Amino acid sequence: MEVHMHSHHFTRRMPDWRAAAIAGVVGGVVFLVVEIGALWLMGESPWGPPRMIAAIVMGPDVLSQAAPSAGVMLAALAVHFALSVALGLIMAMIMAPFRFDSSVGMASLAGAVFGVAVYWVNFYGMTQFFPWFAEARGALSFLAHIVFGLVAADAYLKLERKIDRPERASASGG
Repeated sequence: MEVHMHSHHFTRRMPDWRAAAIAGVVGGVVFLVVEIGALWLMGESPWGPPRMIAAIVMGPDVLSQAAPSAGVMLAALAVHFALSVALGLIMAMIMAPFRFDSSVGMASLAGAVFGVAVYWVNFYGMTQFFPWFAEARGALSFLAHIVFGLVAADAYLKLERKIDRPERASASGG
């Protein structure tokens, strides 16, 4: 077994934005399957997370609905996937310049750490603006966010084209 040591210092390598957006969507799909599927298997209502997400744009009155309407579900999916794409882009802005996409192991680790960071921002930072997310804190949401990060990072690694920023011409003209 050959061991490769890669430097993970900052470089000028640009992210592959297309791969990052797609990776965010892939991570978002897996996130939904994990979270809603686990809730359903545990005998809990799978409609709680979509209502909470839709309430970001539709207001907290959506939270009191027994079952979400088609409009609530569409709003929840639009917000969820817009955030998934945005998070995929942010993750790529971290992974590419620090070369965290140098191996599957490094990408997976970076993705898992990114997922933990997103969980903390969502459930401890954003609750100042959307307090209803505080009730969703817990092991399932934590795990689903780690899975999002892992899947998005590994998808990015598989989809990306390594893009290096062209070096600037020297000032001496030579």
